[in-house]
Amino acid sequence: MPIFSYIVLSIALFSIGIVGVLTRRNAIIIFMSIELMLNAVNLMLVAFSKMHQNAAILAGDLSGTAGMDGQLFVFFIMVVAAAEVSVGLAIIVMMYRNIHSVDVNFLNRLKH
Repeated sequence: MPIFSYIVLSIALFSIGIVGVLTRRNAIIIFMSIELMLNAVNLMLVAFSKMHQNAAILAGDLSGTAGMDGQLFVFFIMVVAAAEVSVGLAIIVMMYRNIHSVDVNFLNRLKH
């Protein structure tokens, strides 16, 4: 599968995530849109990592470690995303317990 297909899919997922963050008011949907954008970036990193690995193999580098940097970044991003999910969901649950709503516009009204 050519790299162009992965780029188009990643851009589409990232765009859907941006639209979800900018247009929705539900905190859970916004949170899911942020995770979708994060996964789009992970897809792009893995695709470019695989492309770099294939180019290194064609150039004669048979060590097997070329192109692994992007995949290592994705691993660490997923570890950080797991921590983000636990903290983010805890904040959303506490917000719902206190104000009985997950509408982010309601949070703006609490400032005054």
